[in-house]
Amino acid sequence: MHRGVMTTETIARTYFDAWKNKDFETLGSVLADDVSFRGPLATVDGKEDCLRGLKGMSQIIDDIVVEKVFVDGSDVVTWFVLHTSVAKPAPTANWSHIEDGKITRIRVTFDATDFR
Repeated sequence: MHRGVMTTETIARTYFDAWKNKDFETLGSVLADDVSFRGPLATVDGKEDCLRGLKGMSQIIDDIVVEKVFVDGSDVVTWFVLHTSVAKPAPTANWSHIEDGKITRIRVTFDATDFR
């Protein structure tokens, strides 16, 4: 699908599909250069640093199971279960803000106790 016609939900789903499949070229294509990420394990600014963090996390990911996607204008909240090799499955919320077809802000929350 041409990025010019991608919906907010499609962009968010592309992010998760690419991350799950370790397709970092596609993942990078939906991130803004100045994307900011805030989560229980990291605070990152900029596309390259964000991709570096996602690549690192992907090394322990066994599966990402998206259960629900909520869209409100330019905002998408994705509820998913993060399955890793180092912790029990972690129910997770990812709130992404999208502008001009790119994710500009990512906010993530989950119980990170087992990851520390």
